[in-house]
Amino acid sequence: MFLGDRADENDNFNLPLYSLPIEVTMTTLANTPDLSNLWMPFTANRQFKEHPRMLAKAKGMYYTTVDGQQILDATAGLWCVNAGHGREEIVEAISRQTAEMDYAPSFQIGHQDSFRAASAVAKMMPAGMDRIFFTNSGSESVDTSLKMALAYHRARGEGQRTRLIGRERGYHGVGFGGISVGGISPNRRTFSGALLPAVDHLPHTHDLSKNAYSRGQPAWGEHFADELERIVALHDPSTIAAVIVEPLAGSTGVLLPPKGYLEKLRAITEKYGILLIFDEVITAFGRLGAATASELLGVTPDLMTLAKGISNAAVPAGAVAVKREIHDTILAAAATGIEFFHGYTYSAHPLATAAMLATLGIYERENLFQRAADMAPAFEVAAHKLQGAPHVIDVRNMGLVAGIELTPRPDAPGARAAEVFKKCFDKGIMVRYTGDIIAISPPLIIEESQIQEIFHTIGEVLKTVA
Repeated sequence: MFLGDRADENDNFNLPLYSLPIEVTMTTLANTPDLSNLWMPFTANRQFKEHPRMLAKAKGMYYTTVDGQQILDATAGLWCVNAGHGREEIVEAISRQTAEMDYAPSFQIGHQDSFRAASAVAKMMPAGMDRIFFTNSGSESVDTSLKMALAYHRARGEGQRTRLIGRERGYHGVGFGGISVGGISPNRRTFSGALLPAVDHLPHTHDLSKNAYSRGQPAWGEHFADELERIVALHDPSTIAAVIVEPLAGSTGVLLPPKGYLEKLRAITEKYGILLIFDEVITAFGRLGAATASELLGVTPDLMTLAKGISNAAVPAGAVAVKREIHDTILAAAATGIEFFHGYTYSAHPLATAAMLATLGIYERENLFQRAADMAPAFEVAAHKLQGAPHVIDVRNMGLVAGIELTPRPDAPGARAAEVFKKCFDKGIMVRYTGDIIAISPPLIIEESQIQEIFHTIGEVLKTVA
């Protein structure tokens, strides 16, 4: 049974504000918190606090606002609630674990569920990527993977390999390592003086003159991988530790991998002994209709960053999946004691491992990755109906991800997409936007009628936007 239904009709949060009993309305208003103390992340704080959008509850495919409006979640929260909101199995697992053991340190001490969770994650990874290091977020996973790459080369006696290669328009979280290899200008600008120095970037693969309105992988763009050969020649391959890319770039606006592109990156990195890292924080755990993008596309990296869907976002959690050879090389190089001087206070937190085990169990029992694959054709058709809608210059999709690119206003880039976001929310649909691109990535439990509702609403909103 999928949790796509609206919440219980007897719940007051389902009623519009004007229909609530006066005591409920007054209580809601009286309980409005002071908004001044919280500095919100990635938010126009001043604008938000003038017109706040406040969520109160979540179940299945829907959020409920503090004034009772139902909001269809077209973005799985922040690309992360893959199994839908409020899953009872996850709630019960977390509650049980809280009562049994609320915290356990992971330095020199373990708890059984951390090992069980690692085995469950490893089972879903490509063959050979069965060593799992737990973190608390995608940003931590990225920085961890970069440190692993450096540690691996040092363990092999090639400590001079310190250069890292990212990609323009790449997003790899907000740690200093992640923004250094990332390629989104606003994320880098303020901190440019403190970024890692030994970094270079591949070009991004997005060209609307060649691959607009792609359905799945574009046929054009494989040659962008050849730029890695130029970078290797420029810096000397013996100085390069790793290349990190998102198989599908999500937060920068849904940039799809051209056919043959990832395969060529894999071949070039293997040729020069460079590690390949896939940032699958968004794409893992069913988003593209498979356990990982690596599985779907048939390209296996050396390390893979994970987060978001790993715990259905019920508890912050992340991981790095590592090829056994890399793990064993780092351990073997240490004579005694600690082999890898890295970790977090909350690595493999008991509540996180409980959430992970329950979440991965749901994915398997309900066959949600295959469900995503089965829903993808209807999702694609609905998304591409927006071709020809006002301001739309591209629609692209893969699995249960779609990007709708709009013509920017000449005097205000990003403003048009921001207006679409706000108007969609007012109409009961939560979308994401980055620049002038609307991103859609719903929970994998979505029904076809809800897919139609999402894209129809976006189309209707676009008619009202100047």
